[in-house]
Amino acid sequence: MKIIVLSDTHIPTKAKKLPERLLFELPTADLIIHAGDWQTKAVYKELSLYAEVKGVYGNVDGDEIKELFSDKIIVQCNQWKIGVIHGHGTKQTTEKRAISAFLEDNVDCIIYGHSHIPVLKKVDNILLFNPGSATDKRRQKCYSFGILTVNQTIEAEHVFYEDKL
Repeated sequence: MKIIVLSDTHIPTKAKKLPERLLFELPTADLIIHAGDWQTKAVYKELSLYAEVKGVYGNVDGDEIKELFSDKIIVQCNQWKIGVIHGHGTKQTTEKRAISAFLEDNVDCIIYGHSHIPVLKKVDNILLFNPGSATDKRRQKCYSFGILTVNQTIEAEHVFYEDKL
């Protein structure tokens, strides 16, 4: 199973459309997970043309996104439990807030966003994955999104690119 992982698309404030590099990958997705800060329902509608979309809302999302998504979900893929949260809040780092949100849920992977900083590492045998931002790299060298490959194992990788067009 191939899962495209996005966060912090911020459309239309940071980009007018989804980047070409992402659009190239979307037709091969079995599932799309968005970790919040969509900013508009149009992003959800466009992603839905490619595969089933699951996600959460972020701190800049308004009521139209909050009507579609909650602040935290757990997605079951094969035998794997994937927690998804945006990660905004107060106290602690974004990463620590994401981990804390799933302490009682026995997840195998946590997907989060908010910081726009790509992260891929294991903490206490949990795969932590922040895809970065496909449209707003901030102080990062490249824009990015992620791919989870879920079969007998769960593996993650980032896709980095320099042009968001």
